[in-house]
Amino acid sequence: MEILSTIIVILLLFIGWLFIDFFMGRKRHLHHYKHQSFPIRESAIQLFSSGPELFSDLFSELKKAKAHIHIQFYIVKDDEFSLEFLSILEEKASEGIEVRLLLDWRGSSKGKKLIIRQLDCTGVIYAFCHVPKPPFLFYTLQVRNHRKITVIDGKMGYVGGFNVGKEYINLDPILNPWRDYHLKIQGEGVQDLQQIFLKDWEKTEYLSFQKKSRYFPPLEKGTLRHQFFASEGFPLEDNFSTLIRNSKHSILIGTPYFIPGKKVFPELLAALQRGVKLEILVPSIADHPLVKEASYKYLRKLIPLGATVYQYEKGFYHAKTLLIDETICDIGTANFDKRSFYLNYEINCFMYDKRFIEQVIGLLKKDQHHARVLTLEDLNHMNPWSSCKEMVAGALSFFL
Repeated sequence: MEILSTIIVILLLFIGWLFIDFFMGRKRHLHHYKHQSFPIRESAIQLFSSGPELFSDLFSELKKAKAHIHIQFYIVKDDEFSLEFLSILEEKASEGIEVRLLLDWRGSSKGKKLIIRQLDCTGVIYAFCHVPKPPFLFYTLQVRNHRKITVIDGKMGYVGGFNVGKEYINLDPILNPWRDYHLKIQGEGVQDLQQIFLKDWEKTEYLSFQKKSRYFPPLEKGTLRHQFFASEGFPLEDNFSTLIRNSKHSILIGTPYFIPGKKVFPELLAALQRGVKLEILVPSIADHPLVKEASYKYLRKLIPLGATVYQYEKGFYHAKTLLIDETICDIGTANFDKRSFYLNYEINCFMYDKRFIEQVIGLLKKDQHHARVLTLEDLNHMNPWSSCKEMVAGALSFFL
């Protein structure tokens, strides 16, 4: 009995430590947080939804770099495709091109040995960001840099949902084909991507780019109006909540993980109650445990009010998009979940161009065609194992 009591006390103390660590860590984070605001820019933007097509284009542009490559991913795996990517960076560095690679410590943990082995003693400057550290070890373990940014010569940029690994080019037997959205940007918006990357690099390496004008060459305007929104566990949910609150007739959400926060979920309910059409596109299969089950309690409340939930069945759906009234379109790195709202560093691009939005709508309708509609009956006829997983998912939803 004494042993059991001791175990319970130790467990309670451990849980208490986790709670205090997380609460104090977030409090300090928000205290030091300074939001970066970016103006509406005009650029040329190309949309990719296929991994092989995206990486063929990206690798081709990387090989043409003349001055510098700044590239950031959440995940680089330890497979042959990742090795091809790293080899291109190594080759460009050997030509005298400045190459900086920034990776999230947790997201790229599986590829860390390959990365170090491949890039050590080369000219590639690489770093792992968001390494957990005291005094708030648990909190810093949870906060991750989920951004995917590429800037080539300060004139061309990429941003979106794809990472580097075989699954992203449709070579995973379970998650094949991989569906995602990624943007290629040429024009004045590239300077904002460059600024975000350099800020993340400075935070990681404690290095200030005092003479950085060479990273910001003159840029021509394009024709597509857009605006970047960088977040660090805040204030993305406020931004989404405002957009949803101001919606007039339609909201379309595409996300691999639907776990809305305490501010944005009431706005979705209110939008349905005032007659706004809500469509949600999520994957039928999951790439992480419990993420599907965590969404069920929210979907059970939305579907009876008229929301239509599509489960994508032609592979794995990983795209992140929010479309409001067919006049504002967001594509970026943030999922519609608590981790993206409250923990991760994210980068989103809001677009206001009618022709581009029509292209995105066409893509979303095509993806809906490869999906089945999830019904309330589906959610209410779960087996005991699914119900058990849902209970666990609800308790852990903040960290999924």
